[in-house]
Amino acid sequence: MHIAVTANGPGEVAGWVRPLLRALYARRPDLEVTVFLVPDDYASGYEARMLHEIFPNARVVDPKSYVRIAMGAQLKNAPARIDVLQYIGGDLMHAAMLHRRLRGRAATYKFSRRSFRRLFDRAFAVDARNAEELEAWGTPPEHIEIVGNLAIDGALHEAALPAEPGTPEDGILFMPGSRTYEVENLIPFYFAVALRILHERTLPMAFALSPFTTREQVRDAIESGGHPRMFGRKGRFAIEAGREYLATDDGAVRIPILRNGLAAARRARLVLTIPGTKTIELAVLGKPVIAMTPLNAPELVTINGPLTYLARIPGVGVPLKRAAAVAVSRRHAFHTQPNIDAQRALIRELHGTVTPGRVARVAIESYDDAAWLGESSKALAELYRSHVGAADRMADALLRLAA
Repeated sequence: MHIAVTANGPGEVAGWVRPLLRALYARRPDLEVTVFLVPDDYASGYEARMLHEIFPNARVVDPKSYVRIAMGAQLKNAPARIDVLQYIGGDLMHAAMLHRRLRGRAATYKFSRRSFRRLFDRAFAVDARNAEELEAWGTPPEHIEIVGNLAIDGALHEAALPAEPGTPEDGILFMPGSRTYEVENLIPFYFAVALRILHERTLPMAFALSPFTTREQVRDAIESGGHPRMFGRKGRFAIEAGREYLATDDGAVRIPILRNGLAAARRARLVLTIPGTKTIELAVLGKPVIAMTPLNAPELVTINGPLTYLARIPGVGVPLKRAAAVAVSRRHAFHTQPNIDAQRALIRELHGTVTPGRVARVAIESYDDAAWLGESSKALAELYRSHVGAADRMADALLRLAA
């Protein structure tokens, strides 16, 4: 039996592909799996390596090799035929092209479009609202199956792993994101926030960075200080006894860098991050969160869809991208998925122009707010409880589809 998966950036690979493959291999250790990593402007470039390390039996086709396949080339590590193609990320046209070439049956997760309504034999939905979206896109209701959010199972697995040295027990954890512009600008910004907090209070702290973020990227980010309008602080990247730190130039302050953020988050009191999959993963752990959407330099941020490329237009692109980013931000009352799903502020959100001082002040106030911490933790943990087991449900359904 052979199942192929299409995916793209770090969020999809870590949050969705990883738990699904674990569940599939748990049921069928002999299963043949091929992961096609399709081109993505915001991929880290390390997705293939991570998948090779975790799933050594899987075939992984990196984006460059995939492009060659799309152009008609035959590659040794690409299958000639499969039983099921599972779309998990990237443009849907890649799934359509691979299906034409590899045949078998096809399934999608969360997304579809009217033009693809005949492509998919099964559409896996995150929840009832997503099932309605899939039906509106032309998917026959009998082809839709609600399984839940795969990121929930991924989060629980990672959080159960042993904590790394330097984990901020009952302290504050910073999770700045994994996209290039996030690494470059939010590491220095949150470093400035951490120093402002430490000026007032001595609290355990750590930075949790994506396994896709390299040491070179961290060093470049902290030494550059980020974009001037992000008000970040420069510092040093240090390695001592194999452990990584962000440090002030004089070495007086050293903040540990961790790589399993969710295991650390489980033990922290408060997490500071940005909107994205991480807020869902933190929610299932019942972890209180402050998430910010900085518009200090809005031309740098990612906007879903073609608007994100406006800044590339010579001359007028940057101001157009700024205006678009601000408009998108103001259109939505909530920017984090847990708040959108709950339709109330379970996570404390900060929008617009932010400064390290403002974020540090909100962090300290939140850290001391026992009532909010307790209420937020309980509500967040309950929000996605029914999603637990999504990877198992989807794996079972995929194997039935492939049989």
